[in-house]
Amino acid sequence: MQLQVQEQATAPTLGEQTESTEPTRRTRQGSGLRLFRTLLRNRKAAVGLFIIVGFIVVAILAPVIAPDDPQEFVDRPHLAPSRAHWFGTTGRGQDVFDQTVWGARQTLEVGLLVGITVTAVGIVIGMSAGYFGGRVDDVLSVVMNIFLIIPALPLLVVLSAIIKAGSMQFYVFVLTLTGWAWGARVFRSQVLSLREKDYVAAAKVSGEGNLRIILSEILPNMTSIVVANLLGATIYAIGFQAGLEFLGLGNPNVVSWGTNLYWAANDAALIVGAWWTFVPAGVGIALIAFSFAMMNYAIDEITNPRLRSQREIGSVLKKRSIQLASTRATPVLRRQAS
Repeated sequence: MQLQVQEQATAPTLGEQTESTEPTRRTRQGSGLRLFRTLLRNRKAAVGLFIIVGFIVVAILAPVIAPDDPQEFVDRPHLAPSRAHWFGTTGRGQDVFDQTVWGARQTLEVGLLVGITVTAVGIVIGMSAGYFGGRVDDVLSVVMNIFLIIPALPLLVVLSAIIKAGSMQFYVFVLTLTGWAWGARVFRSQVLSLREKDYVAAAKVSGEGNLRIILSEILPNMTSIVVANLLGATIYAIGFQAGLEFLGLGNPNVVSWGTNLYWAANDAALIVGAWWTFVPAGVGIALIAFSFAMMNYAIDEITNPRLRSQREIGSVLKKRSIQLASTRATPVLRRQAS
């Protein structure tokens, strides 16, 4: 009789706890939208997003901006930039401006597709290892460690010699194979911490399945880490694609920024002083990497509690004309001379 009374007393408490978790779940569901709004107010994120959107627009409108065939021979080789050819001509007489515009489409397409694939594979493997633990975690951790210690560039060179290089499927396969482990390790560590939270325990008690808990309870709380991994993986993909093509391991007949650099080196652009044949592609790769890095830094500033508190304290001190001395010791406040 006493046991039944205790069970009846605890039942309403469990119900109240389940009801109290509903606002928390709704709050977590809106975290992605709040993160996007906060990103738009961040200067670094705004600059990075502006550059990324600009290049995406150029890539989409490539047939309008550069309607001519980028592989067509239009004039004498190594002509300097002029009104007829804004970026000059290559060592084979092709228009550099057309090749730069069309190269943005191929490079961004590979970078974004590989970034999404690498992040997706990392989420599946990393979250499975962190959530289920036990034998699953042991096996997947061994696989992750193996891929982490394998040097990426030599493996890419070997795979390029075995597999037919240059196609979209080739880059997605080899770059995903060599790049998923880093993100998976980060996701695993985060899930190991989140699976011990109260809302995950409440979801288990309420009878929710493992897949639903992972997708609706844990993954929304990892939005910032997932986005940061996506941006980093995209930078990695664009850089490695350009490196492979520059080394001649890609398809030289496909117009991309990497193949533009390959042909510039092949045509002895540095020797003859034809800087305009490789500078546009190099600047494009640098700007894309810079924009994604700025977005990554902005997300870190917004989601990292330490950086966020430092920024808020700095803004308050600046309004009060108080300068924080730069030192590794205990911070010292110093008023500016009036």
